[in-house]
Amino acid sequence: MNISNGQLWKYSSFIQNENHSFNKDKILEIITKEQIDDAYLTISNWKSYNPTPLLVLNKLSKELSLNKIYYKDESKRFDLKSFKALGGAYAVEKITKGNKNTTVSTATAGNHGRSVAWGAQRLGLKCKIFISEFVSDARGKAMEALGADVVKVKGNYENSLLECIKQSTDNNWQIVQDVAWKDYMLVPTLTMAGYSVMMKEIIGQINDDEITHIFLQAGVGGMAGAMVAGSARYLKNIPKIIVVEPDSAACVMESIKSGKIQKVNILRESLMGGMSCGEPSLVPWEILKNSVDNCISLPDDDIARAMKLFANGSFGNDRIIAGENSAPGVISLIASCNDQNIKNTLNLNADSNVLLIGCEGDTDQEMYKKLLKD
Repeated sequence: MNISNGQLWKYSSFIQNENHSFNKDKILEIITKEQIDDAYLTISNWKSYNPTPLLVLNKLSKELSLNKIYYKDESKRFDLKSFKALGGAYAVEKITKGNKNTTVSTATAGNHGRSVAWGAQRLGLKCKIFISEFVSDARGKAMEALGADVVKVKGNYENSLLECIKQSTDNNWQIVQDVAWKDYMLVPTLTMAGYSVMMKEIIGQINDDEITHIFLQAGVGGMAGAMVAGSARYLKNIPKIIVVEPDSAACVMESIKSGKIQKVNILRESLMGGMSCGEPSLVPWEILKNSVDNCISLPDDDIARAMKLFANGSFGNDRIIAGENSAPGVISLIASCNDQNIKNTLNLNADSNVLLIGCEGDTDQEMYKKLLKD
């Protein structure tokens, strides 16, 4: 294998969902057709809107003996270089209805906060953002550059979220969070409706091809749930849905194993920082618990290698800027094809058209440069 260069691509665990049943109508009760359609109508009318490229990884598909591998390149999304630009900014617009006296707030590991800050800046609103001590200074500065007031909180993401909720309640700020909890479901649902715009664009980009497999990165599950909802809304067929997570934070996998939301204790932060989450969010969980076919978890070992191969055009004809959270899709696909049992289970073959989501570019430039050098 040229791309493997004699080295194996690692995965940690692979499971089948015993409760699998993809029911389009049920999925579209959780995020409605109207919500999905409104998100596309609204976002596609923003001044700087353009669909992001859908690239073909033709060198990799040849090597893995698959028909086509599509890569949705979100490094080109507005100036924010991440799919998150679609969600937070859209939710800000819907929730505040442009009311200039509103202050919006959120807790973030980076990309969601940038989207909320950008959405607030677009509408001339004040914005407060809470980040944990593990979020890099570069990510904090990127949000400050969009006019947000950034507050660093001791401890992990969860601590930053608790602090955000506390201060927002005290000051009557409007929380725009991509994570749902009891009695806080509307904003995360709107955020996911925003993400589903990717699927609407993809439908216009694949001509008449049928997508057979979708590999979806999961943190709390927002993007994965949104892409499943987008599939239910726009695809005629039902593709196989495979969720990919860091092995140190495989909360969707653990939840799917037990059939109910499980919290995992994160003992080490993954390089895949945006996916280092301990518990699925309520709204995406309602979608993912039945619609996911399989889950796969990965160590951090191959992240830098995959990013380099993207950057030097080894997977296709394009040199691609893929951030650390964009790498897991391609790693899990290669690892699956290298393991005959998994390849057979997933029915990956010469007729397969696989969709991967390049969910971010170099959103943390220092980290990106470091990983490319290593």
